[in-house]
Amino acid sequence: MVDSQFYLPNDIGISALDCGEAFRLLSPQEKMYSHYLSRAAWYGGLAVLLQTSPESAEIFVLLQKIFRKQTPSQLAEVATAAGLSADEYQAFLVYAAALYANMGNYKSFGDTKFIPNLPKEKLETLIRASQAFQEQPAEMEALWNSCSCPLYSLEDRQKQLGLGDKGITTYFSGNCSLEDAELAQKFLDSKKLSAYNTRLFKRENGGKSCYEVRLASAVQKECAVEGECESSCGSFSFEDKEFSVKRGDYAPLMERVCCFLRQAETYAANENQRKMIQEYVRSFTLGSIDAHKEGSRYWIKDKGPIVESYIGFIESYRDPFGSRGEFEGFVAVVNKAMSERFAKLVSSAEVLLPQLPWPKEFEKDTFLKPDFTSLDVLTFAGSGIPAGINIPNYDDIRQSEGFKNVSLGNVLAVAYATKKEKLTFLEEDDKDLFIKWKGPSFEVQVGLHELLGHGSGKLFVQDDQGKFNFDQNKVVNPETGELVSSAYRGSETWDSKFSTIASSYEECRAECVGLYLCLNKDVLSIFGNEGQDAEDVIYVNWLSMVRAGLLGLEFYTPESKSWRQAHMQARFVILRVLLEAGEGLVSLEEATGQDGKPDCKITLDRSKIHTVGKDAIQRFLCKLQVLKSTSDVEGGRALYDFYSTVSDSGSHNFLRLRDTVLLRKEDRKMFVQANTRISGESVELVEYEGSAAGLIRSFIERFEEDTDQLEADLLEMSRRDAPCWC
Repeated sequence: MVDSQFYLPNDIGISALDCGEAFRLLSPQEKMYSHYLSRAAWYGGLAVLLQTSPESAEIFVLLQKIFRKQTPSQLAEVATAAGLSADEYQAFLVYAAALYANMGNYKSFGDTKFIPNLPKEKLETLIRASQAFQEQPAEMEALWNSCSCPLYSLEDRQKQLGLGDKGITTYFSGNCSLEDAELAQKFLDSKKLSAYNTRLFKRENGGKSCYEVRLASAVQKECAVEGECESSCGSFSFEDKEFSVKRGDYAPLMERVCCFLRQAETYAANENQRKMIQEYVRSFTLGSIDAHKEGSRYWIKDKGPIVESYIGFIESYRDPFGSRGEFEGFVAVVNKAMSERFAKLVSSAEVLLPQLPWPKEFEKDTFLKPDFTSLDVLTFAGSGIPAGINIPNYDDIRQSEGFKNVSLGNVLAVAYATKKEKLTFLEEDDKDLFIKWKGPSFEVQVGLHELLGHGSGKLFVQDDQGKFNFDQNKVVNPETGELVSSAYRGSETWDSKFSTIASSYEECRAECVGLYLCLNKDVLSIFGNEGQDAEDVIYVNWLSMVRAGLLGLEFYTPESKSWRQAHMQARFVILRVLLEAGEGLVSLEEATGQDGKPDCKITLDRSKIHTVGKDAIQRFLCKLQVLKSTSDVEGGRALYDFYSTVSDSGSHNFLRLRDTVLLRKEDRKMFVQANTRISGESVELVEYEGSAAGLIRSFIERFEEDTDQLEADLLEMSRRDAPCWC
């Protein structure tokens, strides 16, 4: 029997993202703008296949070829004739849908591999009986032979993403170690190059290590090209190692992204949008993060657009080193009613920020009021869809020029809807409250997390001229009582310094801000929660965080003692902090469920949230911010690693609780997204049913204009680098 964490159940939740009404209200120009931005996002999102695993692109092409010839319902007849049961065929459809939804064969949330929940020989029989195989036997045979083994393999290293012997990654060649990643980061810092749009390939030449840093770009020439003063490419010697910086990663995809962005520019609503797109095109053409930063500056200036979007190599969660960005692109329409609440929260920010538990010197000099809008997603291309976003991720821009927050309303509406019978680890009375108030409480938490969590806190920096952005003769570290003596230097960033823990640590800090400030009645009032309702929202928000911390154990790998998901690690850390607070605030009681299997019951004493709970989060949050502000990597790592530890000793046997969590886990929902297509002089929205078949159909119809060439390009890019992963 294969461990259930490595396959997806046939009854997994699959929901359609509803954006029909939002799209209908757009003007013809806005619809065209949305269409071309969506095309750019979807084609760029295919890069994630190449960023995830060596076999993902080939599996994608295999599925595309099969379902282009036969719809899921047509293929069902073939499956029956080939001897597959209805459950086995449904398992295949669920696998295919998951491959599309995650843009690869590893879960976007948790980074574990998933394989088809049917025997390999049954799947092979189905593929050989398909019309695609009948028409192109040699090509399909070659595809199957190439990807069938890794598709099913669950060797220890292939069970999860990771660096070296800890897992699979295609951000680094297979012979790279953590030491190689650290050396490459030093090299990139010395050249003032960002790692966001790079991958690292190592080879040995005469006993000497040589490294290739490959930039994502449409242009493949290394020399300076039009629009560029000097090329960042070339060969360099660094710490007795050879480095070469080259262009052209994902070139065929970046070309298509640029083509569609240029078409979107024609329909831009204003000059900021036009300049933003021009800089994005320059970024994806040349492989320039500086150009993407410039585009992000125009994006921040584009206040309150009807159609909101962002695109590029953004989040670094899945790089084992924590510095390289996964491609994503989204296009969404503003929900005006919900956005009004977030606008009120932004207006209150300057009153709320001083209430955070660190000295004013540790807060940004000025709060740059951002856009904060609720959006209905039209397109979100990448490996998964979050509930809220705070971007850009560039520290220098966020600190001094600003950022934007978005809450994805139509995602929230379906992602966290829960049936009572599927609610684990809660007392019966709490389940009814949880179902009633989970949505409103999460809305508050997302708002605070994104705006005042990610949007707060100052980084102490010493620039290349030796100038500090704080008074080093006056600013005192509240944890030590001594003057602050450390800072980020030159091109150092939060991600490059805190590397492997940066993402989770920052998510933990933002989650703590949400817990801390949700206790403020003025905040709850902004979201329409008063009196007892407000108290219930607080209770469910804290209860939800405690439960999420327990559920987070699913994303811990005991064999490598590593976490596979930044947010869930953060929530487990918070659970540990609240348990440590004692005084009966939180308890976890192991029990036997009604089914006779191990279970656990969570209790949270709501009378102690405002006292014991608040004090614990206040102390911990201050530590997190001070260590982050002062670039204290050693102290930050020691603190975070301590609370991240999962063991079988102490007052709670977390390793045993992990087994209970795995026994009762519910897989995350998948989303079916609409397509847009031009019909005459207008754009129409094509929607699909919320099912595995609907999700598959949406992807088959998404790339119709150049399917054959696109599949050839994906296979060529995948196979060119195949020797690098061995």
